[in-house]
Amino acid sequence: MAKRGGAAQPQVVEAAQDCRLYLITPPALDLDPFGESLKAALGAGDVACLQLRLKDVADDVVLRAAEHLMPICLAHDVAFIVNDRPDLAARVGADGVHIGQDDASYEEARRLMGKDGNIGVTCHASRHLAIDAAEAGADYVAFGAFFPTTTKEPKAQAELDILEWWSGIMTVPAVAIGGITVENCAPLIEAGADFLAVSAGIWAYPAGPAAAVAAFARVIDDVFSGD
Repeated sequence: MAKRGGAAQPQVVEAAQDCRLYLITPPALDLDPFGESLKAALGAGDVACLQLRLKDVADDVVLRAAEHLMPICLAHDVAFIVNDRPDLAARVGADGVHIGQDDASYEEARRLMGKDGNIGVTCHASRHLAIDAAEAGADYVAFGAFFPTTTKEPKAQAELDILEWWSGIMTVPAVAIGGITVENCAPLIEAGADFLAVSAGIWAYPAGPAAAVAAFARVIDDVFSGD
């Protein structure tokens, strides 16, 4: 994923502004109604990508979800990323894959995704892991969790200073993740997050996903305009 000042990369990451939304699917999907929610969300403001995150399900469930959701993303010029499984990401022709520390290695993910595939790496709150991932060639690193989250059990608590440190020394983009909402996201943007990875903060937003995307856009605009 290209950071301001970095070289342009494929689809995921051509940043129209200095911080963008990185949506993550809910833990379970009813594909038809979720597809409609996704269309509404993607039509409401700037979104960089959607990560398909389905844990502990059969491969065919992931493949069916990808078949349903990828065309929606394509129609909105939004990149499609598969969580954990570079083999499935490559099989469906996804734009990228996101891998954790317990998933496939970066080298294996790159072999499967090819030179143009976007590969993101979970780095928790570790500067060492982030530097290793960047030096290996990762397209982005993900730090978190920054806030309490019910989407997954976080392995680390990240602080704002890791974003400030990273943005000051590296051009590889940083994704902030973990319990991010419209109400708490501004400090992450100010600290240098290039992308905000959001799940429940979009899909469980009281006014609906489209309103959530629009609300995040207003916060991002406010931060960069100094309001």
